[in-house]
Amino acid sequence: MARPLSLLLLLAATLLPAVPATATAFRDCVAGLGERAAAAGVDGDLIARVLPSLSPLERVIALDRSQPEFVQTFPAYLEARVTASRVDKGRALLERHGDFLESLFERYGVPPRYLVAFWGLETNYGGYLGKVPTLDSLATLACDERRSEFFAGEFVNALQLVEREQLPVEQLVGSWAGAVGHTQFMPSSYLRYAVDGDGDGRIDLWQSEHDALASGANFLRSLGWEPGTRWGRQVALPAGFAYEQAGLGKAQSLSAWAAAGVARADGTPLPALDLEAALLLPAGHRGPAFLVYDNFRVVMRWNASQSYALAVGLLADRLAGAPPLRLPPGLAEPLRKADIVGAQQALNALGLDAGTADGIIGSRTRAALRTFQLDAGLPADGYPDPATLEALERHALP
Repeated sequence: MARPLSLLLLLAATLLPAVPATATAFRDCVAGLGERAAAAGVDGDLIARVLPSLSPLERVIALDRSQPEFVQTFPAYLEARVTASRVDKGRALLERHGDFLESLFERYGVPPRYLVAFWGLETNYGGYLGKVPTLDSLATLACDERRSEFFAGEFVNALQLVEREQLPVEQLVGSWAGAVGHTQFMPSSYLRYAVDGDGDGRIDLWQSEHDALASGANFLRSLGWEPGTRWGRQVALPAGFAYEQAGLGKAQSLSAWAAAGVARADGTPLPALDLEAALLLPAGHRGPAFLVYDNFRVVMRWNASQSYALAVGLLADRLAGAPPLRLPPGLAEPLRKADIVGAQQALNALGLDAGTADGIIGSRTRAALRTFQLDAGLPADGYPDPATLEALERHALP
């Protein structure tokens, strides 16, 4: 005879291990997560089995709070991720899964090279799926005040996932932030977008490469992927180019960019297509320039980092046979986070809205830098190069 749900929750709470006073808050929070899961319809026996086994992971909080001394530049980011070995392995996987990837292309409209590129960047083609117990990490983050509501929801989603797919709880391992499987889906994305790619009646993003690839294709289509369109391309800029035209929010037609002297990287004209594109200068005016299309924004809905989205596109191009991106020397040196924070503080003091002085070079910081650079007679590329930082330091002096 089934026991009442309230009794199961009470039993789970009493089975939580005895803890010192400093951990009482975690125990109480976990009991609340159990109530939330029950309200969402999760089976009471599963809740009663899982809750007593949960442990707070101090390492997860440390990673969530980490404040690196240096900020990785785009060239360094790219060199670490779009490597020769990753390209070679990706090409081999394109061949191995060729027929299946083509069937996904026909169904979802996402070319095979992009699916393999995502796979390569997320887990190095399944080479590292993460080792952190997912329910422990989600409970730890749910019981931390910084993003409690989001991770409490993901914890419940993870329990629903265990229930729906009949997964062993021990199989739920992944990143410290709760992402799982070959494509590193959060539990909410797993529930909404993961599909059965191998036809076995289950969706297992850990064990089934076909499930993972099909789920990635379905997710990208749901995010708005436009079939028949690239992510973007590297371009060459003319001498004397007005760099203030760069920025993801300043898209214009390809014909307008061509009229401004922008060409393909090899100097040939841009394609005569009816497309809007934005110009990105991820390493400033001395680095590479890219025109990006709507599918680039779709990639950023998967991961909001511009560097990540560029890496996906460039890896996909390499898988299709494109040569390596050539970068000028000296661009991979990391930026000191303290310098970025100081620049943001100086920009805000000058009345230019750089946003919170957090050391993250986001869109507001780039826009404030461009305005300052224009006034200072510097190339207005929105990048905190040494000349810009020195000029800001001079302006910030009393």
